[in-house]
Amino acid sequence: MKRFIYPLIAVIVIAVDQFTKYLVRTNMQPGDRIPVIGNWMSIYYVQNTGTAFSMFSGNRFVTVFLTSALIIFCIVFIVKEARAGHTLIPALFTFVAAGGVSNMIDRLTLGYVTDMISCGSFAVFNVADIGVTCGCVLAMIALLVLYKDEDKEV
Repeated sequence: MKRFIYPLIAVIVIAVDQFTKYLVRTNMQPGDRIPVIGNWMSIYYVQNTGTAFSMFSGNRFVTVFLTSALIIFCIVFIVKEARAGHTLIPALFTFVAAGGVSNMIDRLTLGYVTDMISCGSFAVFNVADIGVTCGCVLAMIALLVLYKDEDKEV
């Protein structure tokens, strides 16, 4: 049963992300904003041709290459850690890989990533970005907690 959890996580993240992006693209025009929590949080349709925080904007080769490298690294790591019997770290890295795959789908089919969640003056992001960010942060915390005593034994 454990080996099916990683593809299931990936399918859920990709499906939710692609569905929310579809809803935004079909119901809004780029630049449209719908307030959710006053001026602090809104649905704000942006077509992002870059990576995080619009870095490398307009450079499709770099964005596709960086995303592909991230996805490959995550998949190799997930398989290696899962074979070693670990479950938490591979599950967290699955969120990262799935977010990367979902944004890659946008890059390859549309030429941009659909972003729509805006919080204050912070960056505009999407569900895939949440998966990548939460997966990375939680994996770092988990790795620090799980391996904090290893240095003492060396």
